[in-house]
Amino acid sequence: MRVCVLSVVLMVTASAAMAQSPNSIAAEGGDIVITPIIHASAQVEHAGKVIQIDPWSAGDLSLAKPADLILVTDDPVHHLDPEAIARLRKPGAPVVLTAAALARFADGTVLANGESGVFAGIRVEAVGAYDMTPGEPYHPKGEANGYVITLGGKRLFFAGVGECVPEIRALQEIEVAFVPMNLPVDRMRPIPVAECLKTFKPSVVYLNHYDRHAAWLADPEGDPPAEEQDTPATIRALIAALEGQDIEFRDAGWYPPRTR
Repeated sequence: MRVCVLSVVLMVTASAAMAQSPNSIAAEGGDIVITPIIHASAQVEHAGKVIQIDPWSAGDLSLAKPADLILVTDDPVHHLDPEAIARLRKPGAPVVLTAAALARFADGTVLANGESGVFAGIRVEAVGAYDMTPGEPYHPKGEANGYVITLGGKRLFFAGVGECVPEIRALQEIEVAFVPMNLPVDRMRPIPVAECLKTFKPSVVYLNHYDRHAAWLADPEGDPPAEEQDTPATIRALIAALEGQDIEFRDAGWYPPRTR
């Protein structure tokens, strides 16, 4: 078994402007280009198509490209931002979202957990995103989605916020996975994330949505949260837990520096 390739740089003080340089994944018809933006927001390009996932105005969207397809995983503003959608959406481009999100953004198409469809020529599968551990804030089954998209013969998984539910553990042939960490009430901390990844074994994993207090992104100069966490330490813990796995870990530095 090969040692996990740790192409990680702990960029927790990186600029928010298109958080890192684009990353490429070889695929049929040309490389898939992945550009992390902020928190859960990312841009994916392949064969002339652009997909925006959870676009959010808290990130620097000045270099983001107009989208042929927009995927929304949940209804809080850091997942569903109508202003960012309006800015990045090509005329008539489909917006795939949840029923809860549709209540706040009517011009979209709902995919329920377990459903699939083809949008802008791209196959999209909705994967359940929910909690099994009680405690607030609780994410009930059916309110949020993760998505698997297929591009150039490669399957990319964007997890919604929740735990490692059976629908995730059953995934197969995932080339790239985006997964959250440090969720409240001890859900999806480093060890559970690592154990989850071992069940479906993506070739590449990006960690995202890992600042538990991301509300500060809307007001970087505001007061810091009362409870701080050692984010670099949690990332290091995940790396250690993945040691010996045939999984390439990429940390994209999704967050700008705090000004206070």
